[in-house]
Amino acid sequence: MGSPSQRHNWTFLTNHARVLVAIARDPGVRLRDVAMTCALTERTVQAIVTDLETDGYLRRVRDGRRNRYEISDNALFRHPAEAGVQVAGLLALLAGAPGSRQTQAGSASEAGVGIGS
Repeated sequence: MGSPSQRHNWTFLTNHARVLVAIARDPGVRLRDVAMTCALTERTVQAIVTDLETDGYLRRVRDGRRNRYEISDNALFRHPAEAGVQVAGLLALLAGAPGSRQTQAGSASEAGVGIGS
């Protein structure tokens, strides 16, 4: 077991989840800004976006000289513990995803996210 300071250095969300939430908040965001928001390097964010795109969670669309990102509406969590649960509920809860009626003050159960989901 690690030292007490190491044991307190964990978070609920992975870097992939943080990047996806940042993009859900602003589909036209620059990856440089995502990197700053998520406290990651730009190279790490680029690799994560590639992972998310490869696995069908999002799609890059050219918008002039910039990229816009479209998040898949029916993408499912990858881990067997959340099998069959759509990522959209988590994004609605954490990002107030566009098209969602869920607000950050709303309940997790309304977003389809919660214990036993």
